[in-house]
Amino acid sequence: MRILVVDDDDLALEMVCKALEDAGYETLQASDGAEAIKVLSREPIRIVISDWLMPGVDGLGLCRHIRNGAFPGYVYIILLTGRTGSAQVVQGLSAGADDFVAKPFDTAELLVRVKAGERIVSLETRHVAIFALAKLAESRDPETGQHLERIRKYSTILASELADNPDYAGQVTTEYVETIYLTSPLHDIGKVGIPDSVLLKPGRLSDAEFETMKRHTLIGGETLGAAESEYDGVPYLRMAREIAVSHHERWDGTGYPHRLEREQIPLAARIVALADVYDALVSKRVYKAAIPHDVARQLIIDDSGTHFDPAVVEAFLAREAEFIACHEHFADADAA
Repeated sequence: MRILVVDDDDLALEMVCKALEDAGYETLQASDGAEAIKVLSREPIRIVISDWLMPGVDGLGLCRHIRNGAFPGYVYIILLTGRTGSAQVVQGLSAGADDFVAKPFDTAELLVRVKAGERIVSLETRHVAIFALAKLAESRDPETGQHLERIRKYSTILASELADNPDYAGQVTTEYVETIYLTSPLHDIGKVGIPDSVLLKPGRLSDAEFETMKRHTLIGGETLGAAESEYDGVPYLRMAREIAVSHHERWDGTGYPHRLEREQIPLAARIVALADVYDALVSKRVYKAAIPHDVARQLIIDDSGTHFDPAVVEAFLAREAEFIACHEHFADADAA
């Protein structure tokens, strides 16, 4: 684990780095926030320990830059500070800090807090494992390109928009948005149980074949449900199961596998349903050509209140420019 230590006091910088290096960590150094930003732009850093008070870009400014930046992984920030009042803690947390260590620091306390940061950062390993599982299922269908990448982006856009809708206050939180980003790629995990003769058929499916294809929702639900029962109370497993089972349900109750209607369908599944259909419409498949965004947009509007939750359609219309940008970005990646 590489840790960036930021402090304008050379002695303090040396002491923190020595404590970390003695514990087996690799350290990088910066004398202020501006230098730290340069280091972060070129080095993969996951934990930053920064002094609060520094000339130029201080610890709070560094926190804000990190939180507003586009880094490949979460950066855990520990502020070193003599400020211990509740107002200062609120100020630091609001800027994006994760933890605090009082100055002068206690080595044992510093190392324990760094270990806590390692645990948080390691959660992304779980994200990678889940996405790899989803990619394994997708690998059986080479025509889907970067479908999973688009689905999780579309789903996140929709959930973020619903978070601003008063009707979903308290339900669609920051954690909810993060969880749907994590779990939406698992929507078709059940396709691992569908025979190649059906899954990879280039033409139209017969009625019997379509019934076989529809079973992917139940297979996915059973698979994720088994994991959920083993690890009861894990929110992302519950959401993943709900999405896998119900993303082909329709608002009017004519979907499958359980013909749920309206709010009987979990919200996450209603979100992924629109994301999945939109991607299928605007993407080329072996059995169909891609259609333009404007045509897909109108089809989704026409299906508001029948196939799709009207609130999710409104969220789509509010953020459609981001859908277009996402499709173009990943289409370029596919072409490359």
